[in-house]
Amino acid sequence: MNAKVLKTKVATRLKRKRRIRAKISGSATLPRVSVFRSNRYLSVQAVDDVTATTLASLHSKITGHKANKEGAAALGEAFAATLKKAKISEVVFDRNGYQYHGVVAAFGDALRANEIKF
Repeated sequence: MNAKVLKTKVATRLKRKRRIRAKISGSATLPRVSVFRSNRYLSVQAVDDVTATTLASLHSKITGHKANKEGAAALGEAFAATLKKAKISEVVFDRNGYQYHGVVAAFGDALRANEIKF
């Protein structure tokens, strides 16, 4: 991609991200699960927006998963276990401006399959 196309692609994702974040917020009892994906890695964290603290986080580089659907599903299972350890069973899902498709959807479905509601 040339620089202009990449710049507009990032700018439109950030516009979508701001629109989404205006509508959702996390708390200690109902944290926001934010997903960041790059071409190589996935990063997820559960955030309490009231106190601006991260309650739980996981990165695919540390766990050894790739940024594909299978890796996202495995990361979702591992993150669900982390959330259960922190006694969190219900979250608000923040797709961070990405479409709920592919890797992001695989991660969300893995959370749901492991009894995390959103």
